[in-house]
Amino acid sequence: MVTAPSPTRDAPSPTRSAPSSWPRVAVMTLALVGAIMTLLVAFALPGIESGLHDVPVAVVGPAQQTAALTERLEAAAPGGFEVRVLTSAEQAREQILDREVYGALIVGDSGVTLEVASAASPTMATALTQAVTSLGEAASIPVQVEDVRPFPADDPKGVGLSTGAVPLALGGWIAAVGIMAGVRGARQRLLTGAGFAVFGGLGLVAILQYWFGTIDGSYWLTSLGAMLGAGAACFAVLGLQRMFGKVGLGLAVIALILLGSPLSGLTSAPELLPAPWGAIGQFLPPGATGTLLRNLALFDGAATTVPILVLAGWLLAGLALFGAGTLRGRRRTPGPATEESAAPTD
Repeated sequence: MVTAPSPTRDAPSPTRSAPSSWPRVAVMTLALVGAIMTLLVAFALPGIESGLHDVPVAVVGPAQQTAALTERLEAAAPGGFEVRVLTSAEQAREQILDREVYGALIVGDSGVTLEVASAASPTMATALTQAVTSLGEAASIPVQVEDVRPFPADDPKGVGLSTGAVPLALGGWIAAVGIMAGVRGARQRLLTGAGFAVFGGLGLVAILQYWFGTIDGSYWLTSLGAMLGAGAACFAVLGLQRMFGKVGLGLAVIALILLGSPLSGLTSAPELLPAPWGAIGQFLPPGATGTLLRNLALFDGAATTVPILVLAGWLLAGLALFGAGTLRGRRRTPGPATEESAAPTD
């Protein structure tokens, strides 16, 4: 007589995850400590070390007086200014509106006129006004200030723009995470991301222009810039996760949140951040998106080539990574690939 095996005695016990090794615990502890220290430095350093760093300004006037004024600027803030000597006030104003300089000091018989564009950066306009006014008081030179491109009267400090570009870029992260959690299928995810970029860009610019009154440029042109910024952030996250899994999500956090937000210069200006962090921030989606929206909405599209190329690079790289990760998952899995099999888990 054959006795059936006891299910309690012979059935395999459920598998348990083995405890992490102590070296792994030590490595993770050090990594987490390093992450929080990096976070502190990334957010605090720009504020602590903020100041004038190679700020491009123009000087117009007789050669002897412009030379003396340039020397005073350098003495007042060593390394703070990149002075360009121009031939006319009209040329200086043109460079301000083309986003080539932040301000212009025009030497006249009655003193110095400082022309600024607060729409380029209210913080920079204030810093230049304070620096030049102090210099004029020390040299007993009268200083007049003229704002050649202010924000619209409904939002004279541009609060809507400085705060609105960050949610657009970081919204790309939120949208990507939502898409990964709630949408299945590669084409479906791509279409959802595209819809977010298009309608999110239209909605954000509509709020900034018609509700807050922060901007007064071309609605459709500015919306195209907002779409590019939202799409670049969203598809960068989707592509990094699809190709590298959790590691890719970590890289996206670094690019969009850990470094991208504090180094964007949206609340001040890249030249007010310590070098080279201000320049680095302009190559990350939040900084490039903010600069693009500002220049499209308030400066008739001046100096938009670099931010467009930066955002287009992030967008195309994200799409390429998403496509490569999807194809890799399909090769590994016979038949129709699922979302879980198409993306790495580690």
